[in-house]
Amino acid sequence: MKPQSPVQTPINLRTTGQQLHRRSWAEPWKIKMVEPIKKTTRRQREAALGAAGYNTFLLRSEDVYIDLLTDSGTSAMSDWQWAGIMLGDEAYAGSKNYYHLEDAVQKHYGFKHLIPTHQGRGAEHILSQIMIRPGDTVPGNMYFTTTRYHQEHAGAKFVDVIIDEAHDPVSLHPFKGNVDLAKLERVLKEAAHVPYVSLAVTVNMAGGQPVSMANARAVRELCTRYEVPVMLDATRAVENAWFIKAREPGFEGRTCAEILKEFCSYTDGCTMSGKKDALVNIGGWLSLNDGKLADKARNMVVIYEGLHTYGGMAGRDMEAMARGIEESVEDEHMRARVGQVEYLGELLQSYGVPVVVPIGGHAVYLDARRFYPNMPQDSFPAQTLSAELYLDAGVRSMERGIVSAGRDSATGKNHYPKLELVRLTIPRRVYTQAHMDVVAESVVAVYQQKVKAKGLKMVYEPEYLRFFQARFEPLKSKAKG
Repeated sequence: MKPQSPVQTPINLRTTGQQLHRRSWAEPWKIKMVEPIKKTTRRQREAALGAAGYNTFLLRSEDVYIDLLTDSGTSAMSDWQWAGIMLGDEAYAGSKNYYHLEDAVQKHYGFKHLIPTHQGRGAEHILSQIMIRPGDTVPGNMYFTTTRYHQEHAGAKFVDVIIDEAHDPVSLHPFKGNVDLAKLERVLKEAAHVPYVSLAVTVNMAGGQPVSMANARAVRELCTRYEVPVMLDATRAVENAWFIKAREPGFEGRTCAEILKEFCSYTDGCTMSGKKDALVNIGGWLSLNDGKLADKARNMVVIYEGLHTYGGMAGRDMEAMARGIEESVEDEHMRARVGQVEYLGELLQSYGVPVVVPIGGHAVYLDARRFYPNMPQDSFPAQTLSAELYLDAGVRSMERGIVSAGRDSATGKNHYPKLELVRLTIPRRVYTQAHMDVVAESVVAVYQQKVKAKGLKMVYEPEYLRFFQARFEPLKSKAKG
């Protein structure tokens, strides 16, 4: 039986003589501390956005009302995690908190060796440097910005092997993150050397779309035949486990923790940004099963991150992460986490707003192509939509389109992704349902005024990962006559 969705139809409790079929759903926590946020005026937001070059990454957080830029490092920690902060062992070598983290990773993710890093991209850098040689090919189920950069920086070529449905925002395929096995085998046969297959879960650039257990198992079997390891981007693997529980036959009676452990067993290691699923504000890790490869990684982490028993993190951060891992795999936590995302997504759908479906695990993705059907991609529709949302109500979101896709490292030409999206990313345990209502009202207001948007032009482009620091200006309307 499919688990009941936390998005419930409101019940009129005053109605008499009618059977009560459903009860309201609420978060499995209560609020102990609050952080004040302020509303700004339209004029203030216009000034702030102009100063930020129409890039939401360059806004000051104090000028943001509801911050949906990212779920990375923006979670609210629990009282148990904060208690762990006070138990930080800040010894330079051999901190006890490292061993607590190692135990938690081995227990729930199943990998043998743990190399801590300051955050996920630190792990991506080390993995790329120890496994990739110039001229290699790395197949993966859709690129992610920092992952692809580190692979290309090490000399590899990334090849997308995700199923075609992932590029279709209206496809209702339940596992749009799946690897296309025929595409993957073609690369394994034809490429001169494949150091590993890069497998991501709840695929970010596809709209937070999950990978099925059956697909992970099939990828493992195929790669075993070709003697190629599988490396997992486990950033939101617990969310992926929830979708397997909810959507894949045979898993409805199993816990997220059990599903996560099995899923990871079909891979040989993982990079991890602990700033997402693990409910902390900083930190990550690289896990590996191969002892010799782990030794290489430990040598690299000492050069770039810190000693192999802290890797750029304080002891208190490792303790908070170890405890966050324990909390993250609880079914009730994940039900609430995904439920809030579904609530916003289904609310927007009810108003006819074009979004990527099925709704993903960490964010609702607005389809900027359908928002602005007559706007050329070179006018940055998603960047425009993100700016318009901020101007309307102070809601900060993130562009996931042509700006994020960047340029081809060989030709220097823009990548033109099929998906041109704006990500409304929901931090864990931070906002209430009322905040989601405000966000939905703002999106609807912008959608109703969509004909007024003209687009943007890029006036500053940094060399790497341009979406973080690029600057834009509004395009002027063409004069009539």
